[in-house]
Amino acid sequence: MIFEIVKMNSNHIEGIAGIERECFSMPWSEKALADELENSNARFFAAVCGNTVIGYIGAFNAYGEVSLTNVAVKSEFRKKGVACALLNELEKTVKAENAEFITLEVRASNEAAINLYSKLGYIQSGLRKGFYQKPSEDAILMKKEFK
Repeated sequence: MIFEIVKMNSNHIEGIAGIERECFSMPWSEKALADELENSNARFFAAVCGNTVIGYIGAFNAYGEVSLTNVAVKSEFRKKGVACALLNELEKTVKAENAEFITLEVRASNEAAINLYSKLGYIQSGLRKGFYQKPSEDAILMKKEFK
């Protein structure tokens, strides 16, 4: 399967919103995603295969501190390197901006994501009890430092 990672633009919003609805119990709306196109701190990328958005990643870079907000891949495209490629593109971008680290929260039950983040050098740095809703669940905090 051939796909590419590109900076999110307005043509990707509908596809990304669909992935949000598929993957998350409290998805971002199309408007919320579109608003990030105007946010100078936002770093959003889409994985596209032809004209189809198959995954995306979103983060905020504020003064070299990057907070990963979302990474998701359509179910039929998982385990094909899409999430890894998205994370690598984000890291490449924010390193070029002199970011010091990336932090994220992940559901404690999301073993696949935790394993991926760990494989890419993220370490567990804390726990937020009851952070997630629908269903209520703890969040594992993870961090990757660049310096």
